Amino acid sequence: MSAHLNKMINSISSPNSINPITIIDETIREGMQYRGIVFSFEERAKILEFQEMLGVDISQVGYPSAHFTEVDIIKGLTQIVAKNGYKIRVAGMGRASTHDVKSLVKSNVKDFHLHAHIKLDEVQKSLTSIKEAVGQMRQNTPNAKISIALLDIGTSSMQLLEIISKFLVNETAIDILSLPDTSGIMSPDSFYDAVSSFINKISMLSEDSSANSVKTEISVHCHNDLGVASANTFMGVRAGATVVELSALGIGERNGIGDLFTVAKMLKDRGYNFRLNVNDIKRFKEYYRYVSDICKAQTGAALINYNTPFFGDGVKTHVAGTHAGSGFGLFSEKDGQNCGYNLNVLCGKNLVKRYLESMDIPYISQQLGKITESIKSQSAQLGRRLEKDEITEIVKHIYTR
Repeated sequence: MSAHLNKMINSISSPNSINPITIIDETIREGMQYRGIVFSFEERAKILEFQEMLGVDISQVGYPSAHFTEVDIIKGLTQIVAKNGYKIRVAGMGRASTHDVKSLVKSNVKDFHLHAHIKLDEVQKSLTSIKEAVGQMRQNTPNAKISIALLDIGTSSMQLLEIISKFLVNETAIDILSLPDTSGIMSPDSFYDAVSSFINKISMLSEDSSANSVKTEISVHCHNDLGVASANTFMGVRAGATVVELSALGIGERNGIGDLFTVAKMLKDRGYNFRLNVNDIKRFKEYYRYVSDICKAQTGAALINYNTPFFGDGVKTHVAGTHAGSGFGLFSEKDGQNCGYNLNVLCGKNLVKRYLESMDIPYISQQLGKITESIKSQSAQLGRRLEKDEITEIVKHIYTR
């Protein structure tokens, strides 16, 4: 076994439970980049309420420099947080420029999330601009929490990113350095390697810098173009990141980003500590359905469908008796979930028994073998699964025979 693989396995087997994970929910801001969705003030307030009840740490609620109405909406959301005594923090997103900082300051946020596009031939100019923007934030909001995202870890030169990171840690003392796979092209192992490398470098920079009294945390933000955003986010934490950027149902630009529940569930099962209550499944369902319904109203297509992980009906549907009630998957009858059974040529006696009982179809247990064989034969003949009325007729026919 290679030394590289051994290193990854050893890391995966020993979670970092010392430092709690900070969870940023970007459903509102990132969600408005999904097919042109626009959340109203009332909808944002409701989403913020869901996030507060579930225990989200930071909500990224908008992009104030986009339009003056965004400033007013974000300001209103900060007032809701203050009025209701919410624990959740409200963050605004913007570019790492003095222009965008002005809008962020006007919106009354205390958490500033900035993104930096730095060209290879304009590095010094860009870094000077970032330093000015950070200085402006510190001056106007002395207790500001500042996060800067380097766009992007998947396509940018690692050497360039390291130079920028060193500057940000030593010269600006930012709270969070975000490493986004904005292009969504990285695999879990390559993302792990990249984040791990950054963690090591940032640790050394923090130790060497006498000017920086702030411990810069690493955040991960993964896009889902290859369908592995949640896996990449999880591996980013395994590599040492202590902040994750997620959204409800993974809603976001293009294919979206990492899913809030999926990532948190994996992290919780691995022993990580955070405020988000992954056991409040009822509240999560309400939250996810609320966001899905908004999407359906504006685009005609819901986010929750049959194949949606955990919340779709697919995870509790069985066709082969090998899997039904045997501990495979997330749900079983013991969990009080309504599992679905579909009978076709693959079914066995165990599955048929569960189907008949779930559908309240009376049968004689001694005839279960004959019933099963008849169902399998009719399914093979018709080339499809059987419906309830057809199965009921089979049971009646065998009973009266």
